[in-house]
Amino acid sequence: MRLISDPLYIGIDFGTSGCRSCAIDADAGVQAEVAVPLPDPAGQQQDPEIWWDALGTNLERLVTQIPPGYVAAIAVDGTSATLLLCDAGGLPLGPALMYHNASATAEARQVAGVAPADCAAHGPTASLAKLLTLQASTAGHDARYALHQADWVTGRLCGRYGVTDENNALKLGYDPITRSWPDWLDRLGVARELLPAVVPPGQIVGVLAPALAARWGLGAATRIISGTTDSTAGFIATGAGPGEAMTALGSTLVLKVCADRPVFAPDHGVYSHRLGEHWLVGGASNSGGAVLRRYFSDRQIQQLSLAVRPDIPTGLDYYPLPATGERFPENNPGLEPRLEPRPADDAVFFQGILEGLTTIERRGYHLLESLGAPWPERIYSVGGGAVNVAWCSMRATALGIPVSVAQYQQAAYGAALLARQGLADSE
Repeated sequence: MRLISDPLYIGIDFGTSGCRSCAIDADAGVQAEVAVPLPDPAGQQQDPEIWWDALGTNLERLVTQIPPGYVAAIAVDGTSATLLLCDAGGLPLGPALMYHNASATAEARQVAGVAPADCAAHGPTASLAKLLTLQASTAGHDARYALHQADWVTGRLCGRYGVTDENNALKLGYDPITRSWPDWLDRLGVARELLPAVVPPGQIVGVLAPALAARWGLGAATRIISGTTDSTAGFIATGAGPGEAMTALGSTLVLKVCADRPVFAPDHGVYSHRLGEHWLVGGASNSGGAVLRRYFSDRQIQQLSLAVRPDIPTGLDYYPLPATGERFPENNPGLEPRLEPRPADDAVFFQGILEGLTTIERRGYHLLESLGAPWPERIYSVGGGAVNVAWCSMRATALGIPVSVAQYQQAAYGAALLARQGLADSE
C-alpha cells in the first residue's frame, strides 16, 4: 500500500458487464483500480441487490490497496436508462428494467404522441417508457422514487434517495434547457411524486452512511457526489475539453463532441448532455467492433492489423453493420450491411472493414457539424479499437485532425474526477 497524505477520490462505474472502481489522488493520479463482474450482464431485468453486492465486494478489495481513511469523496456512474421504483426507504419494489430492455413499446407510442420531437425520452428503451410500465405494475404499492442505477446506488451510500443528475434524467423526460420536469409529463399520467430532484453531475448529495464508513474503514466525513451516465463518465475520463471529441471504438461506434450549445436531432439519433457550462453532443452507430468479431478472432485482428496499409486504400465501399438497420449517421432501420465483394485476402477484407468504419466516423462528425456542433480540433479514441495504430493513422488522414489514444479510458476514472470536482467546488 502506498503511503500518502493527500485526499483520495473514488469513482464507481456500473457498466454493461461489471462494477469497476478507481481511486485517484489530488493530482488525478490513479492509486488503485478494481473490477468485479456482474452476473447475467445481458439480462433484460436485474435485482438491484446484485449491484450492491458487487459494489461491496469491489470496495472491500479496493480499500486493501489504499489508506481508506484518506478517501474524501465518492461518485457513481451507471448505465443510461436503467430504471427501478423503490419505496421511501430505498427498498426496490421489483427488478430494475435494464438499459437495453425494449419491452415498453406501447408506452413508447404514448410518449411519441405527447413528447416534443427533440426530446431524448423517445423510444421503448428510454427511462420514461419504462417508468410508465413500472407505474402500472406497482399500482397500490408504496412507490416513492423512480431512480436510475447510479441514483439508487448513490442513495444507498448516503441514505438520501430521490436525487438524480441531469445526464441520467435526460431520457426520463427532463428538459436540460429549462432545467425542469416539463408540463407535458402530466398528459402521460406520470406520478410527479416519483420524479427525483435533479442536480448537475458533481454536486454533494450527502455523507457516507456511518455503518458503511465503518464497514470499509472510510472516513466519517466522506462525501457522496452526484454522478452521471457511464458514457458521459467515459468522456470525462479522456480529459477532452471544449471543441474536442471522443470516439469510442467498441462493439458500436459512439461519437461525442464538447460544444458551447446543445443539439437535439432525434431523427438523426443526436442529443446532448449538459456538462458544466458545455454540452456533449453525440450519436451512436450500430456499426463497430462487433462486425470485426463476426469474421475474425482477437488473435486474427491483432495479426491482420500489422498488415494494414493506410496509404494504399482497398477501394472497397463497405458499410459494415452487424445486422439490418442503422441509427447514426444515417437513420435507416432497413439499411442492409454492405460487405461484398469479399476479397480472397483476409488482410484486404479486414482493411476494407476498417475503411468503412472510418467513413462512418467521418460522416458522423460532418453530420454533427451540419447540425450546429463544432468540427473537432482533436479526437480522443477509447475502446478496444483505440490501440490499433494503423486504424488511428487511417482515421487521422480521413478526418484531417489529430487522433490520439486517451491516456485514461475507464468510466470509473471519469467518476473519480467528478468526485474530486464536487468536493473542490464546495470549498
